[in-house]
Amino acid sequence: MRVSGILRRTFANHEREYASSRVFKWVSFDGRYSSSQIKNNLKSKELKTFEELGVNENILRAISELGFEQPMPVQEEVIPYLLGNKNDIIALAQTGTGKTAAFGIPLLQRIDTDSRTTQAVVLSPTRELCLQIADDLSEFGKYIPHLHIAAVYGGASIETQIKQLRHGAQIIVATPGRLIDLMHRGKAKLQDVTNVVLDEADEMLNMGFQESITEILTGVPDNRNTLLFSATMSREVERVAKGYLNNYKQIVVGSRNEGAEHVNHIYYCVNAKDKYLALKRLVDFYPKIYAIIFCRTKIETQEIADKLIKDGYNAESLHGDLSQPQRDLTMQKFRSHLTQLLVATDVAARGLDVDDLTHVINYGLPDDIENYTHRSGRTGRAGKKGTSISIIHTREKSKVKNIQREIGKEFIDGTLPSPEDICKKQLFKTMDNILKTDVDEQQIKPYMADIKRQFEYIDKEDIIKKIVTTTFGRFLQYYKNAPQIEKPSSSRRKDSDNKTKRDQRKTEEGYARLFINLGKVDGFYPAEIMQFINRNIHGRQEVGHIDILPKQTYFEVPKQDLRKVARALDGTYYRGRKVRCNYADDKSRPQSRGKKETIKSRYTKKQTDQPSQYKFKKNDWKELLTNQ
Repeated sequence: MRVSGILRRTFANHEREYASSRVFKWVSFDGRYSSSQIKNNLKSKELKTFEELGVNENILRAISELGFEQPMPVQEEVIPYLLGNKNDIIALAQTGTGKTAAFGIPLLQRIDTDSRTTQAVVLSPTRELCLQIADDLSEFGKYIPHLHIAAVYGGASIETQIKQLRHGAQIIVATPGRLIDLMHRGKAKLQDVTNVVLDEADEMLNMGFQESITEILTGVPDNRNTLLFSATMSREVERVAKGYLNNYKQIVVGSRNEGAEHVNHIYYCVNAKDKYLALKRLVDFYPKIYAIIFCRTKIETQEIADKLIKDGYNAESLHGDLSQPQRDLTMQKFRSHLTQLLVATDVAARGLDVDDLTHVINYGLPDDIENYTHRSGRTGRAGKKGTSISIIHTREKSKVKNIQREIGKEFIDGTLPSPEDICKKQLFKTMDNILKTDVDEQQIKPYMADIKRQFEYIDKEDIIKKIVTTTFGRFLQYYKNAPQIEKPSSSRRKDSDNKTKRDQRKTEEGYARLFINLGKVDGFYPAEIMQFINRNIHGRQEVGHIDILPKQTYFEVPKQDLRKVARALDGTYYRGRKVRCNYADDKSRPQSRGKKETIKSRYTKKQTDQPSQYKFKKNDWKELLTNQ
């Protein structure tokens, strides 16, 4: 086989790099390692070209113009396998590893362009990803005559999409909901489909598309080829694989559920009151940062974005309350680097594919480890380095350990940069920008005489000072007397896994604990808790650590919100059950504002003085009131 001398490298010279970036495991459909690894890739001493993988001339020409020189690991394994076999396949690889080309190139080569019938369906979780896949496939196949690709998704005119399908589309790239709609209308005719691709399968299932995927897979011929691509192998993905894939091969790039290869993971543990300040310091410390900041709720997302904008940062929010035009504009500005910081929820950011993110910042860790994997996988793509930063409080340290164990990556316990370090970083950035500024001599020539006259009696050092103050004054002023943000005291009790002791845990500084009579048996989990609180409390409500037991839940809120939250939730109903919400312990109970005790508190004291077997009668309260 002919291999370019430039591409020829020996495995011996790059053993560590090759082993870390090109670890593939081929697994048979029953989960056992097959005896032979395809082409014995780890022992190969030559890197392959796309031509050697079997890619035809029309596609080679197109991808060469796009700058594709050498296959990425997932492409090197998937492309030749799909071109030479008709078996189903599961490929587990992180986002940004070249999955679209891995399935797209073989898919295009399998298309019979003499026929206008639909031969392939690609399902994706979001409109943005759907459009991106369709654009990529069109680019890969632009030299294939008579190729037609249609993208169908919600939020756009269905009539326009019906016209596209009526004219004939050999490949349909779709979101599940819109494709189901078109199938029910009889406009998407899938009787000739030979290939179905489930891209970002774990994301689609997380978003609740299980039934839609099932309906689509039962609506295409049984002898079709099913290609499933996912970043993680969740139980839901395994169920789909067992139910709808036949004799499939599983390719794992790295390890199952492993974190992205080129991403560093750092966490900063701070008190709740310092969380936003910590975020600002980290953003200031990285002047060239280009990042997504992930928040847990829409309300928190908007609040953090508003704070950043107010404080002079180039930031925008992305969440479910935005209209589709607002969402499109926000994402377009971020992709074009017109926005430096995008504050987003997990759901809203799905489908946003940006290759050159420097950082992902978790404003608190997600409850689901898979969500963390997806978040961190958005940086460190295409061989570039990336950093995943998590700003947490003490109660989330156990989550860090769980994530470390699951993704196989070590987290660095970071110390926030000092005000002095931040100022130095920003100052050097300012000076660097000044030195790199291109001067248009002709443009400023008419003004130079006046400028020189203005600066005639000012020496060079004073000019430098004034320039620095003008361009750098905001940071100097802000950090002039700013203290170092300290980590929470190490004397604070560590997290305990013993559920019987959870009610005795120390509460995060600035927070107090509430009890609610709902638990796991009621289907009461973190997402439901946040929704329940948001339904009953007007405006944003911050929530700290949550402990969910089978029949009850303890959760933390800022001390100043304790009365408000308890009163708002107590006496409401959840799925037909009356809710009791009160203070978890005496330390959480707010102090009385006056010297007079309420009737209820005096009655409580009287009650506690009675023998434990004493039972109060129904009218005891009336008797007490009469005696006042």
